[in-house]
Amino acid sequence: MVELAQQQTGFLGMESVRDDAGKGISVSYWKNIDAIENWKNNLEHQEARQCGKQKWYEDYQLQVAKVEHGYRWVRN
Repeated sequence: MVELAQQQTGFLGMESVRDDAGKGISVSYWKNIDAIENWKNNLEHQEARQCGKQKWYEDYQLQVAKVEHGYRWVRN
């Protein structure tokens, strides 16, 4: 799905981590709410979500949030 998301207008990036048991979090970044809605309505993405519900996940949670400010510090 990452490759498909990267092709969508407004996609900015994605981060994902998993522990040894497979529990994890994925965060995708989008330019605006319209880009998020377009991704939600993408037919291939809808099929993958349905497959996830039927086969891969026991549960999942989705949140849409607006980042108002952020920064990063890296030791050189």
